[in-house]
Order: sequence, then C-alpha cells, then structure tokens
Amino acid sequence: MNAGAQRVSLTPGYVLHRRPFRDTSLIVEVFARDHGRLTSFARGARGGKPGSTGRFAGLQSFQRLLLSWQGRGEAPSLTGAENDGPPLFLPASQWISGCYLNELLLKLTALHDPQPELFSLYETTLLQLASGAAAEPVLRVFEKRLLELLGFGLELDVEAETGEPVAADVRYRFAPGEGLYRMNAPSQAATFAGSMLLALAAGEPLQDAQSLLEARALMRLAIDHCLEGRELRSRTVARSMARIGQAKNIGEELQG
Repeated sequence: MNAGAQRVSLTPGYVLHRRPFRDTSLIVEVFARDHGRLTSFARGARGGKPGSTGRFAGLQSFQRLLLSWQGRGEAPSLTGAENDGPPLFLPASQWISGCYLNELLLKLTALHDPQPELFSLYETTLLQLASGAAAEPVLRVFEKRLLELLGFGLELDVEAETGEPVAADVRYRFAPGEGLYRMNAPSQAATFAGSMLLALAAGEPLQDAQSLLEARALMRLAIDHCLEGRELRSRTVARSMARIGQAKNIGEELQG
C-alpha cells in the first residue's frame, strides 16, 4: 500500500489491538487478509451515547470483520467495521491464548505486508481455540508455522552440524539462528527429544505432557530470538494468572 490516497472497502480483517486516542477516537491495529497489518484511526469511535451502535460497534478482538478505510499516509482513517459472519466467542480459559496470537502478529509482522496464508492460519487457530481445543498443542503448531511464513523457518528434522536427519531416539540442543546439535553426552543445557522435534516438524499436534513442555521451551527460544529483546505482555499476564490460580488452589486446600 502506498503513501498516497487510499480507499479500501469491505476487506476481511481482525482487530489486533485498540487504544484510546484524544477524547473520542481510537488507534486500531488491524490485520487484513489482503493488506497485512496496519495502524488506523477510528475517529469518533468513543463519542457515541451509552448503548449506541454506530459504524464502529464491531471493533472487537477475535471477530472476523469487513473493514473499510480511506486517507493518505501510512495510518488511514477507518470508515466502517461490520461483522463478517456469526460472532466468535473464545472461552475465558482461552482468552489469553488469543491475546498471545495477536501480540505475536503485532511484534513480528511488518506493516502493509499482505500475508493471506498467515491470515488463514490465524483464523483457523482462533476457531480451534473457540471450539475448546487444548491450547498448548494448537499454539505450538501456530508458532512454528508463523515463523516459517515470516522467513524464520526452523529446521527441526536436520542436524545443523552434519546435515544428517534428526533421529527420534537422540536428544538435541537448539541454538537460535543456527539449528540443532546432537548431544552425545549429558549436559546441563536444555535438550529436546528427537521424536518431539520430528512431530513438530511434521505439524503434528503434540499430546504427551513431556513433549508439550519441551516444545514450549523450544519455541520460546526461537521466538525470543526473533523478538530481539522485546517482551510479550501476554506472557507476563499469563504468569500472573498462573500465580493467582496456584494461590487460590493452595487457599482451597488449607480451608478444606
């Protein structure tokens, strides 16, 4: 999209983030199927009377929308947002996972770079979370595919040093930006089972607890390398929620 006059009507997209701007408006980060991620202004979006609808009533996260905008420069003005299909409701337990997806897109994608395949992946992942699918296997597949589509693909089925295929019964060390190294002796460094690596490479959902733990650690190393020191707020929130949950469980046990 160039910096000249723009007019886009009814293009499929999602809201990734929104924040107040001045007295009555919003700054809205959207991810559109045919236009990629962009920053836009929803002028007057907060100026309506309580309970009123208006043309920006549909600016909610995780809902597929038909978005319209116009203007000059890199940040156009939204002129409309309407639901594209029935509402999508994420269970409360999956809300933070949805926020994590949005934050990954915000931090790792480039502005105005159309990513229709990534749009489809994001949409499919939201539908899986909304259906009640276990978050951990779904998120690991999303993370791996996201990095591939953005050019940060992981070679999880080949050893970095030798080019030999990964063996299911061998453990490996992962070096971000380099790849996998066979561990022939015990090590204090984090290592990963070849069987887990091969399953993740094939895009197969992981089920057993140990594989899921290792896959989460592996993908965190890879994503942190791409983030280059930037923190993900959704991780901080998830950790806080986990601590609250642990404290609640302990309290219930003490009272029981």
